[in-house]
Amino acid sequence: MYTPLHARVHTAKGPASSGPGGASGAARSRRERAYLHLRTMVLNGDFPFGHRLGEEAVAEALGVSRTPVREALLRLHADRLLHRYDDGGFYVAEPDLLDIRDLYELRLSLELHGITRANFGAAPHDPEALRRIREDWLEIQRRPPEPDGSFIELDEAFHVALCRASGNVAMVETLEGVNARIRHIRMYDFLSAERIEISIVEHLAITDAVIGGELDRAARLMRDHIGASLEVVEDKAATAIARMIRGRSRRRD
Repeated sequence: MYTPLHARVHTAKGPASSGPGGASGAARSRRERAYLHLRTMVLNGDFPFGHRLGEEAVAEALGVSRTPVREALLRLHADRLLHRYDDGGFYVAEPDLLDIRDLYELRLSLELHGITRANFGAAPHDPEALRRIREDWLEIQRRPPEPDGSFIELDEAFHVALCRASGNVAMVETLEGVNARIRHIRMYDFLSAERIEISIVEHLAITDAVIGGELDRAARLMRDHIGASLEVVEDKAATAIARMIRGRSRRRD
């Protein structure tokens, strides 16, 4: 039975359950809310550079116990949004914009070649895979996620699935590696409902162009799509950096 990608993601995270498993579901929900809230604060630049994120202080600010905060800090460290002091404490990592353009250029090259490789003698895209991608994103369009940075998971899934449909497994693996390196910075692209809505529309337009055999048009749409993402990422990351710098200056005053 076909299950849309959006539904699969929501099922994996799951809302708080009721009945016998209600307490466990509520705990998972608190942990997830703490993680998403803290991640949004980090991405918005709410903490100064070098500021130690103490479990107790963060728990008080979020209105939760220290346990979900501890888990959230560990997850954000795994996301590369936090660094860790030698003694185990955490602080916000400065967004690295120096090599972001190079990585975006590599990502764009991989995705454009994936779209157009059939023009150069490779087999056409897998039609069944394209159908599933389209159905997934029509469902996501009907039920868009919250603008808390989580859209990055769905966005990556789209780009990897489209690349995989082109039939080059090695290219897919390379793209996944690039995505892992830029994931923490790309989260800045999905902090508004408008950007999520635009991205969904663009994903569907790219998919429809590939399904229709308009590969050159699909490539142009993908180039515009990734270029717009880079502009948003650089602008919002720079804004967050400026806020963190101002926050550090105020603490010194």
